[in-house]
Amino acid sequence: MKTMSLLVLITTAATAWGEAVRPLRPVALFNGKDLTGLTTWLKDTQRDDPRKVFAVTDGLLHLSGEGFGYVATEKEYRDYHLLVEYKWGRRTDGGKYVRNSGILLHATGPDGGAGGTWMASIECQLAQGCVGDLIVIRGKDANGAVIPVSFTSDVVLGPDKRPRWRQGGEKRVFTKGQLWWSHHDPDFKELLDTRGKDDVESKLGEWTKVECLCRGTEIVVKVNDKFVNRCYDVFPAAGKILLQTEGFEIYFRRFELRPLD
Repeated sequence: MKTMSLLVLITTAATAWGEAVRPLRPVALFNGKDLTGLTTWLKDTQRDDPRKVFAVTDGLLHLSGEGFGYVATEKEYRDYHLLVEYKWGRRTDGGKYVRNSGILLHATGPDGGAGGTWMASIECQLAQGCVGDLIVIRGKDANGAVIPVSFTSDVVLGPDKRPRWRQGGEKRVFTKGQLWWSHHDPDFKELLDTRGKDDVESKLGEWTKVECLCRGTEIVVKVNDKFVNRCYDVFPAAGKILLQTEGFEIYFRRFELRPLD
């Protein structure tokens, strides 16, 4: 019965992916004026946004960080080159740990289907010191069945025993957990506004460019024009694209798709 349910889920997903948009020209997911083409979700208030967590300020997409949730594309996409540029605002969650947000790729299922907060997806991490990490986020579909998010990558273990991407490394299938970017500092303490010795993200207050090249069942991540991560045999291979609000103020000035070369 479980095998049959999984087969039905995969078949249904494949049908939906056929309807996902493959961009043939540049697509501005954020128009610089309002939230046209986007939806919002907060764990506590769902589609309502009484605190104005999501807003447009001086042509920038502003996420205040007051709550946990996301802004999402209305449409689903596949086979694209995603370009995001972000910088941190001043607000933090009041704790001592790094500023945190993320880009959720191939988001599938209902809003809040992953713990009431996210959608089933693959996260490209934006947390300080971890920009470009890839994380499996499993959620449930409208019928309560688990969406079996997964990917495979070539990895090596660092001195901290965490798996990092390295071309030609040991093949590992991820059905949960985190794949760290290639040069993540094993001594990084993940404290607010600190940096790892090899970090390629921009300094606090400056803009960081993140690119996710999603080709079929492969995802390649670049940060400030440097390749930092890669996975393949990705499931799902299409879906909505989400930007997280996770306790920290963050601004986005570019959120756009380009056709793959």
